[in-house]
Amino acid sequence: MKDQSHKRHIAKTITWRILGTLDTVLLSWLISGNPTTGLKIGFAEVVTKMLLYYLHERVWFKINLSKNGQILESRKRHLAKTVTWRFIGTLDTVLLAWIISGDALIGLQIGFAEVITKMALYYLHERLWYKLNYGLTNRNNPKA
Repeated sequence: MKDQSHKRHIAKTITWRILGTLDTVLLSWLISGNPTTGLKIGFAEVVTKMLLYYLHERVWFKINLSKNGQILESRKRHLAKTVTWRFIGTLDTVLLAWIISGDALIGLQIGFAEVITKMALYYLHERLWYKLNYGLTNRNNPKA
């Protein structure tokens, strides 16, 4: 049977990017005070974050986090994925916001605000996708 995990990871990438971009645009607008800056930062992230997110999904798909033969419980795995993704995502946001706004402080403020909002949103996104079978050939496969 053909491995469907790529379809799943692409779908997760797209749904997360829509949610993440909306959050970035809103936060960037509120922090910079300029809706155009918010849109520029949000849309610049669409490309960088989709690539980074897809790569992050592929790495986590290949990671075997078993302990004494027992697979790491899904909530702990999702929390670990949340933390690693947030580190990558925040660094990307800070750099893009700094470049687009021309102000390092705005980049840092947006990045730090996103740490809170995005971690909560990402965890909820992971939990929702965990309940979906889309792209899984074997539901007992804990790597998805």
